Amino acid sequence: MVTEGTRGKVRREPGFGERFALFAECLLTGVWVAVCCLGIVTAPAAFAAGARHLRRRTTHQGGSVREFAADFRSAVRTGWVVGLAGWAVAAAVWVDVVAARAGLPGGRFAGAVGLLALIGSAVALLRAAARWTPGASWRGLLADAGRRTVLDPAGSFLIVCGLAVVALTAVFLAPLAVPVTGAVVAAALAVEERHRAR
Repeated sequence: MVTEGTRGKVRREPGFGERFALFAECLLTGVWVAVCCLGIVTAPAAFAAGARHLRRRTTHQGGSVREFAADFRSAVRTGWVVGLAGWAVAAAVWVDVVAARAGLPGGRFAGAVGLLALIGSAVALLRAAARWTPGASWRGLLADAGRRTVLDPAGSFLIVCGLAVVALTAVFLAPLAVPVTGAVVAAALAVEERHRAR
């Protein structure tokens, strides 16, 4: 389908085949990301490589498994530290939840705050991964992503919805959660592109 843009330029809308190909690419990317996450602390690098792969595919600039692997190797050099910090945050939240279940004074409040902090950290991590490029500083990316997480609540909510879909898929049909992970990568990439366009 061909439509006229806002400045009189003609642009072509993607057809069903292109949309389905992008959907299939998201699922394949989810498998690659899940495999790379098996290193436990490698999750940030895996999501960063997945986002770069999908960005290349949507802009028709290639997107082979070799490019994904090269991006993953580049991202994991410093990204493993971010992954380790993420597990430390998760452990702190687990302690809060245990305190809440044990009935300690203020435990429920601490558990709720910890859970919100964990969700916010996951969203910021995904937003940072969506903007990662080789040589970029994870510290700078995470600081900027943290600000965007707070200042763009609509975009952050969309990413939370993507995470919820993966969690529910894992509960009801665990093997399907692996390819669906690619949809979370695509959601983070779309949210970041939307924010950049604004």
